[in-house]
Amino acid sequence: MTVDGDAVHVRDHKPVSIPRNIDNVNFGQWQIKTWYFSPYPLTEPDAEDTAGNSGSVLSVQSQRMQPIHRPTIRPQGRASDLLSGGSRRMHLPILWVCDRCFKYMADGASWELHVKGCTRKHPPGRKVYQRGAHTIWEVDGAKEKLYCQNLSLFGKLFIDVKTLFFDCDNFLFYLMTDADSQRDRVLGFFSKEKVSYDDYNLACIITFPPYQRQRYGMLMIEFSYELSRRAGKVGTPERPLSDLGLRSYLTYWISTLIRFFRRLLTVLPRDIARISSSDKMPVVRSPSRELDDVVHRTRRKRIKGWDGESAERHPPQNPVDDHLLSSLREIETSLNFDGSATSHVVVRCTLRDIAKATDLRPEDAAFALNECGLLSRRQNDGDASGDVIAISREMVETVAKERNVKELCLDQAHVLL
Repeated sequence: MTVDGDAVHVRDHKPVSIPRNIDNVNFGQWQIKTWYFSPYPLTEPDAEDTAGNSGSVLSVQSQRMQPIHRPTIRPQGRASDLLSGGSRRMHLPILWVCDRCFKYMADGASWELHVKGCTRKHPPGRKVYQRGAHTIWEVDGAKEKLYCQNLSLFGKLFIDVKTLFFDCDNFLFYLMTDADSQRDRVLGFFSKEKVSYDDYNLACIITFPPYQRQRYGMLMIEFSYELSRRAGKVGTPERPLSDLGLRSYLTYWISTLIRFFRRLLTVLPRDIARISSSDKMPVVRSPSRELDDVVHRTRRKRIKGWDGESAERHPPQNPVDDHLLSSLREIETSLNFDGSATSHVVVRCTLRDIAKATDLRPEDAAFALNECGLLSRRQNDGDASGDVIAISREMVETVAKERNVKELCLDQAHVLL
């Protein structure tokens, strides 16, 4: 495999550090410890009233529930948004947020009155992905300003650098929900610019703390790349990436490359187990048969989460074009002494070929290959065209085991675009 000379530059960044202004947030049935500062437009009298009379209903709530408009000539004011309200920062031990509409209150009494009358059962906007209990909703920041502003304020409590507080008009928000018998509960969201001249497919992403480590974030990342692929673009997340964001994207990039190499370095197609000249049809492997047997033997205990998906699952789909795949490799068959034959896959491609086949940018693909150790073996063949990187199926499987590479979360058959 010949790799061109693209260089990968990682720019260190120093995030703006602002002390947390809220210790905990009550979100539905959860009380969550916040991570970072969020510019909630609460005033000092609100904090004094909350500290002195925690059981009273604040009369200023109706004023705070209106969309906030700020005149600006810049479509993205992230730095100023982050620092907004710094001169009159206040501190709250607990902030109360409705887990249906994301409206915020400074005391529990107002929150209890609100949730009794809040009838929202799912996010506004349209469904763009639905598989069983899991749904992704697309919400236009220009049409649902108040909802998106409140959502961004809540997300900023757990996002270090970025915020989309004031300027939501130029952004689309994609909310991940999990349905139960009552409503769709929001698990997290990501946002993207409607028009990005750098082809960024994601501005910020967060899975809310009670629902982390369940692969919901990976599903949203995969969906953001699916949006770019359907738009005919090669997307990448907006920089700078937080530590958690870089870790998540590195997992996605490596998993995407490993799945590609597995398919590339396989003699037979994925669904074909054996080809015989005496057979009328090749023997087809069913990846979902074993899973279906387990589903039938095991009684479901709940309908939420991944268990809420239907038992009928489609085989994982790989977006790599078969024509492109065949153009990158050759199958060489050699005769053995006992009359049998051995087939080997020989692949000759560049880094740009790999990036094109996986819908990744070359710099992202190179960074991921370097991080997982697949760029460590270099052979100088004397060719001026560039370094030659040798990758075997054994090396790919070693990385897959070390990185615990899993199948895709996204099923293209359930995309509603």
